[in-house]
Amino acid sequence: MIGRKRISALFLTFAATLALPGAAWADTLVDNVTGIRVEAGGTVERFAAMLIDDAGKVKRLYRQGEKLPKDADYRIDGKGRVLLPGFIDSHVHLSGMGFAAIGLDLSDTTSLPGALTRIADYARRNPQKAWIIGSGWNEVSWGLNRMPTAAELDAAVGDRPVWLMRADGHAGWANTAALARAGITAKTAAPGGGRIIKGADGAPSGMLIDAATSLVESKLPAPLPEERDIAIRKAQDLLLARGVTAVSDMGTTLLDWQSIRREADLGRLHLRVAAYAAGVDDMVVIAGPGPSPWLYGDRLKLTGLKLYLDGALGSRGAWLTRPYADVPDETGLQRLSGTQLRNLMSRAAMDDFQVAIHAIGDAANREALDAIEEMGGSYPGDRRWRIEHAQVVAPEDIARFGALNVIASMQPHHQVSDRTMAEARLSPDRLAGAYAWRSLAAGGGRLAFGSDAPVEVPDVFEGLADAITRQDAKGEPFGGWQPQEVVTREAALAAYTAGGAYAMGADKRFGTLAKGEWADFVFVTVDPMLAQPATLRQGRVLETWIAGHKVWSANDAPTDMPQGR
Repeated sequence: MIGRKRISALFLTFAATLALPGAAWADTLVDNVTGIRVEAGGTVERFAAMLIDDAGKVKRLYRQGEKLPKDADYRIDGKGRVLLPGFIDSHVHLSGMGFAAIGLDLSDTTSLPGALTRIADYARRNPQKAWIIGSGWNEVSWGLNRMPTAAELDAAVGDRPVWLMRADGHAGWANTAALARAGITAKTAAPGGGRIIKGADGAPSGMLIDAATSLVESKLPAPLPEERDIAIRKAQDLLLARGVTAVSDMGTTLLDWQSIRREADLGRLHLRVAAYAAGVDDMVVIAGPGPSPWLYGDRLKLTGLKLYLDGALGSRGAWLTRPYADVPDETGLQRLSGTQLRNLMSRAAMDDFQVAIHAIGDAANREALDAIEEMGGSYPGDRRWRIEHAQVVAPEDIARFGALNVIASMQPHHQVSDRTMAEARLSPDRLAGAYAWRSLAAGGGRLAFGSDAPVEVPDVFEGLADAITRQDAKGEPFGGWQPQEVVTREAALAAYTAGGAYAMGADKRFGTLAKGEWADFVFVTVDPMLAQPATLRQGRVLETWIAGHKVWSANDAPTDMPQGR
């Protein structure tokens, strides 16, 4: 038998272990900070210290000059640094982001020859790969007024199939070997919601749009579970380094969910993930009769269903009410019929799953709003319908976001990177409702900002600068593009924090640093309420904390830690 003294000693040792700072079992005071918290409506409150309880939640904020507690078990000196709520990216693709980071990334290529050289070099360095798979290319960035071809890709790699997704994720570039592997010939018809671009002779050019990409993707070798785990881990590392503490993962598959859960089971999941299933089958298999509870200390939840109503503007898959200005016989792609859309929305809503609809063109946004309005009668209450991107909205439809309580989940940097392309795709009279952040908010729509990573780098400082200027890093165009759509600094920060939490149904859990919420915060180099746009754009994260635990530090990061994709 163990003696009473021995039991007492073991208990005291155990209690002392729980009280270690890393375990967050005791109150911790974070003081000497330039703290900023924000409400969903854009109200900003400054504070000088924050008390975190033993569970890792905010216990109290202290303004400058207020008496601080003397009985806090631990103290962290903020050294006067700016402290903000952890950033929330309301639209990412976790596995896509991770695979892009560890695979063939063409996002920084500036010419077609340069891209072909990189592709050929990658193939030479990876002779064991049966397929060459990559992403990130953009013909607009190359100064190319057309899509690339299979013949051009054959010149770089002709001995095995190559499949490269465009930066927007809505078009794929295949070489001849990949087309052959997929059985795509001049006689192949495109599936509904997709397009196979063909040459004058009727032969496939190598470019597949939206739903047609599945013809090749169905032939790709499936990643091994360990490869998927590495991709998820890589995506998390990149997001934490950017100060992103929570994301909406758009298009989560069962395999993605299993990988995220494996990371959580091993204690490696720090990021908070609200998952939106890639389809009804994934939704039902993952969560069953309704949304899952928040798991792993509010770090993972199957929240809803992601639907694609159209494609992307750059690849002319966005569904427009009038033809493209640069291709007069094209109006884009409607990927779901009105009946299909409503049936899928109803299937999700009947079990209380949240619905997030990808809609970029003005026709797609109108159809999404029409469907939401019709669904409202059958499924009343706090549904938090989401429209993802909402890039081009007819001016007469803008007020409907507010009237229908629709969340506009938008990506500020899309406006900057798409500007010249959007001007080419649309006539000037159709730009009034393009990337219309201010108008949507003024009409009562709720804004939630994100990056669409890996389409864009999840850089919140860049996004904040884009939102308040509508200019690029060079300050162009002078005065901002459609400057009437800039938002205030407070509104922009709210859309990257409190607005993101609301969009995923996590308000009152995290996002604002209010009392009782998780203490998710970041130390940063700039004050977003005061910094000039150029300085704001150069802002960096120094430390990232989740639930009162430091999960990333610039001082501890490897020197070769990528800060982008």
